[in-house]
Amino acid sequence: MSATDTGSARVEPRLDPRGARFSAAVTTVVLALVLVSASGWLAAAQAVVFGVGSVAGMRFAPYGVLFRKLLAPRLAPPAEREDAAPVRFSQTVGLVFAAVAAIGYLSGLTTLGLVAGAFALAAAFLNAAFGFCLGCEMYGLLARLRTTRTAGA
Repeated sequence: MSATDTGSARVEPRLDPRGARFSAAVTTVVLALVLVSASGWLAAAQAVVFGVGSVAGMRFAPYGVLFRKLLAPRLAPPAEREDAAPVRFSQTVGLVFAAVAAIGYLSGLTTLGLVAGAFALAAAFLNAAFGFCLGCEMYGLLARLRTTRTAGA
């Protein structure tokens, strides 16, 4: 069992991992622009993008929709699919960091915006460049801790 396969019930269809990496690449570009421009509004827009994936589900995540409509039809079917729950969790983590960055920049706490934006950028870059989803790994760790705690009780 991988760190992202927790055996949980699937509420959403399994995802094409290439879509998650595409979304991470677009997010990387947006967050780099946030850091370069110190734009709280752009950070807020990225927070909304994360929020849609987090709340409505990955099926409605804006960058995922772009991938499915524009790129996926031109690609061969994926060799494997992944559970949506860890990716959705990572969207929630991204939402928190992007929202904190937006609040920081918009309230004049530039250092807060910079640090939160940099953490979000680092996580997005790891996924885009290396396929390492930090939020997904956190999800797997939390699931294992939860399983260990309930098994020991």
